[in-house]
Amino acid sequence: MTSKNLDALSGAGVAIWLDDLSRKRLQTGNLADLMAQKNVVGVTTNPTIFQKAIVGSEVYTEQLKDLAVRGVTVDEAIRMITTADVRAAADVLRPAYDASDRQDGRVSIEVDPRLAHSTVPTVAEAKQLWWLVDRENLFIKIPATREGLPAITEVLAAGISVNVTLIFSLERYRAVMDAFLAGIEQAKANGHDLGKIASVASFFVSRVDTEIDKRLEKLGNTELRGKAGVANARLAFEAYEEVFTSDRWKALAAAGAKPQRPLWASTGVKDPAYVDTMYVDDLITRGVVNTMPEATLDAEADHGKPVEDSIRGFYADSHKVLADLAAAGVSYDDVVQLLEDEGVDKFEVSWKELLEAVQGELDKLR
Repeated sequence: MTSKNLDALSGAGVAIWLDDLSRKRLQTGNLADLMAQKNVVGVTTNPTIFQKAIVGSEVYTEQLKDLAVRGVTVDEAIRMITTADVRAAADVLRPAYDASDRQDGRVSIEVDPRLAHSTVPTVAEAKQLWWLVDRENLFIKIPATREGLPAITEVLAAGISVNVTLIFSLERYRAVMDAFLAGIEQAKANGHDLGKIASVASFFVSRVDTEIDKRLEKLGNTELRGKAGVANARLAFEAYEEVFTSDRWKALAAAGAKPQRPLWASTGVKDPAYVDTMYVDDLITRGVVNTMPEATLDAEADHGKPVEDSIRGFYADSHKVLADLAAAGVSYDDVVQLLEDEGVDKFEVSWKELLEAVQGELDKLR
């Protein structure tokens, strides 16, 4: 049986994705169960998710033994392992892909986080991952760093679907949408079928509150705690509405292009004082994706309070929240830059820990 709350969320136009993947989920049929019982129609991954899934798990031992015998490098071993899981997940999700006119049913895999500030290697890695997974319902995740923006355009221009990740600021989000439009324009010029190219823009939510709340506490201001993340995301959707009603977009839509949907990421509540479904229930509108950790998905199914729309109509209030934060002495520009830097660093640390753990297993098995 499905959940009434999740049915309502899907009915309001929110695509429910799972922010997690492991081989255990695939082998036990858990992912298929979540599709049938909890309306899951997509999966996102990141270096931290893979690090937690692989390290210490026996389900990868047989493949690691084979890779050790072949004498592959640790980088190749990790790519063989992660792409195998993503390919299998893409196959499980294929019915959702077909049923949604190629919008949902997607699985994301991220380029090596060590390439976050290198444009040309990011493009090369994206093409390699697209070829290696070999599933059209794949998303290649590229971080929205300054160096990532031209890579996003070039990868889309090659006909490859992209999940843009680590977006924190409204200014950077506008740059991401511009990179998307430029990429689709070039894809059209290159003769690609625009209907096959999809993209989402992963706008991070809870981390914004975590950092801003910390600063508010130092300033002795408690009134604005827990308001910034949702306000920031709502204003991102306001920007989305502006861009995707423009004449520039209409020309691409007429050629068969699909819009780059906003995806709410980092939707697990970090502060136990907050309602654990706030980043779901407060960010509902038609045409968005919400990728949730399983704990958040379960919480929404159990006691969420989905409404028809909790974004449109709240733009003025959201602008006021950001204005009040500035008046209180919180620098928005400083916060979002710090979060981008920390986001890249955290994924790189997870990737290095995964490299070290897999290298240790390969050495032991050889």
